[in-house]
This record gives sequence, C-alpha cells and structure tokens, in this order.
Amino acid sequence: MRKTVTAAASVALALGLTACGSGSGDGDDDSLVVGATAVPAGEVLTYIKDNLAAKVGLDLEIKEFTDYVLPNTALQEGSLDANLYQNEPYLDDFNESKGTDLVPVVDAYLPPMGVYSKKVADVTELADGATVAVPNDTTNEGRALKLLASRGVITLKEDAGTDASPSDIKANPRHLKFKELEPAQLPRSLDDVAAAVINNNYAQDAGLSPTKNAVLLESAKDNPYANLLAVKRGNEDDPRVQKLAELLTSAEVKKFIEDKYQGSVLPVSSG
Repeated sequence: MRKTVTAAASVALALGLTACGSGSGDGDDDSLVVGATAVPAGEVLTYIKDNLAAKVGLDLEIKEFTDYVLPNTALQEGSLDANLYQNEPYLDDFNESKGTDLVPVVDAYLPPMGVYSKKVADVTELADGATVAVPNDTTNEGRALKLLASRGVITLKEDAGTDASPSDIKANPRHLKFKELEPAQLPRSLDDVAAAVINNNYAQDAGLSPTKNAVLLESAKDNPYANLLAVKRGNEDDPRVQKLAELLTSAEVKKFIEDKYQGSVLPVSSG
C-alpha cells in the first residue's frame, strides 16, 4: 500500500521527539539543530560542523534519522530548526498530504537514485515477469518509475507526473511486477527480487556504491531531485539558517563532496 507516513513512525515520534534536540527557531543564539539522514546529509553536515561552522560563528547540532517522515514532523513541531535530506517534489507532497508548512532554503547536492540487482548487469536484461522493488512513498515511487522509463524498460503515460504509480504505466513489455516497500527496506530486498530502485542514502548505508554497483543511475542533467535545506515557513531568513545555507554551497563543501563521493553524490554546481 502506497503511503507517506506509517503508524509505526507516529509511535516512534511520540517516543523519540524528546531525544531529537530542541530547536529554538528564534535566532537568539548561534546554535542550530538540523535533522538529517546519515548518508550523505549527515556526513556533509559533520564536515561543516568540524571544519567550517566555527569560522562563521555557527554552533551546529546534528540529529540523525533513519526514515523520511520524522525529520519533517520534528521540523514542523519545532524540535528541529532545519533539516537536510529531501528533494522539493517530496517536500511538496509531504506538505500537501500532511498539512505541514515547510519550505526550501537552498539546494545542497544531488544524490542520484539507482537500480541495483544481484541478478542482472543491465535493466534491459530483466526477465519476463520479473519483480522489481520500488519505494512506497508517492514521490520516490514516481521517481523510480521515471528512472526505469528512461532506459525504455517501461513506458509511462504522457501526463505521468512526479507522483506516477504503476497505474500510470502505458507499456510494460517485460510484464514486470512491482513490489512497493519502505525505502529503508529496499537494500535488504535484493536477495528476493530481480532488482530494486534504491534511494542514494539507503544504498550507501547498505555498502552499495552508486557509481560501481548500480545497473542504472540517474543523470544529473535537468534533475529536479537535488536534496535541499528546509525550514518551517517564516524561518528562511534566520541568520543561523543563512549561515548554513552559505556553507552548504561553498567551494569547500563542493570539494568535500567531489573528493569523498567520487560521483556517487554530486554538488549542485556540477550540473
């Protein structure tokens, strides 16, 4: 069942918000509590915290999350000042479906989504009737289907948007079956499916290299899925947020991303 939020996530929020820090959002001091997934967002923020933040008078506190729901819920409820992990289509869908009021500040980097498989070396080798695992949230499932369509494995209807689902498939010559899973579960599904379309952070968390292990990887050209720094509406001009935004797009961070990820994550200026 396609979904944006689960009951389990709600329970985890109730139990865990007190551990998420306490974002003030009022700009009274230089501390900034930022939520992030571990890779690459957490690593990029840790580099900034360890090497750049003090130079601009920013006290950066990083809170790591393992899912895509809680960082936005915590930001809306005020236990975070900002978060870094999502793209704008996902943020727009989350706002619309959950009634949140979160806005983008700046694009930080592009983590290309990829197709991974232990059974084929190219998606065009998928057998008739093969099962492909895809993310079960609206935006990432649409993104996954568009990636498969870019290689001609399926054809989507002309009006299929960022929220495309299997019902928007116009042609499926290989009669592929789609298994919708929580994004974090996708790497673990590789033994059971012919291929899985996995978000960059979960692939790297599982030891998969997008540039070495993906059998199909998103192109950076005209890609709308750059990860962005987000805040609750009204906090866009918070001086602490602006300091972090400037650092995220600095030459130092660009070089860090290029050196560390070797093409598996791309700075926004790479085009």
